[in-house]
Amino acid sequence: MAILIKFLMTETFINKEYLEQDAIRDLSIKYQNAKPFPHIEISNFFKKDIIQDINLNFPNLQKINSYKRDSKNEIKFGLEDQSKIPKNISDFIMFLNSQNFLRLLQEITSIEELLISDPYLLGGGLHETKKGGFLKVHSDFYTHQKFKLDRRLNLLIYLNDDWKYEYGGHLELWDKYMKNCVKKVEIGFNKLCIFSTDNFSFHGYPDPIDCPENKSRKSLALYYYSNGRPDKESMKSMPNTTNWKNRL
Repeated sequence: MAILIKFLMTETFINKEYLEQDAIRDLSIKYQNAKPFPHIEISNFFKKDIIQDINLNFPNLQKINSYKRDSKNEIKFGLEDQSKIPKNISDFIMFLNSQNFLRLLQEITSIEELLISDPYLLGGGLHETKKGGFLKVHSDFYTHQKFKLDRRLNLLIYLNDDWKYEYGGHLELWDKYMKNCVKKVEIGFNKLCIFSTDNFSFHGYPDPIDCPENKSRKSLALYYYSNGRPDKESMKSMPNTTNWKNRL
């Protein structure tokens, strides 16, 4: 009975084709072999009606009491406070932080250390970037400031319907030497992107977005942690902060 309930709960949010063991194994292989660092992008991973409902209820972060980043490195809005997030979106975030979903992430990424979610959504939650906004290429802070856990994964869900390629805002993944953009993840409706985080997981959307005034780049961002990480991923040589990089 417990296994059945677990399956039904997960299937409520995720399309069944991605819950088959063969599909999970294929995702894991793609994730581990991806360049420039382990990552995967998946279209229509979640149920369409759930993402549509989230998109319809996504608040205008400029008009509510959210945080704003406005500097030479980034111009964007964010919301971490779940008490201000619409209930349907908050419920979905709770699922993304649940034991069931963590186990699925563990299988896809093959991370050996037990993954831990962040109910405080530090740096995550709802993100919105309007016309002219951007996020310079960077690697992220690697230790949770409150829990002192090791940051291991970024999970991004894009909610942009009717988004044209020329608007920009696509996620760029750069090599460790910052010489080449190795991968560009096109944002769109119900696009999921998961990637490993370390000193060299350089990513961003560095060019100002050129979309109509009535549109914006919208996403959900969840970060996952572990108590310890492999020695080969030692991060102590870098400050525990956002590491901004210039494109060569």
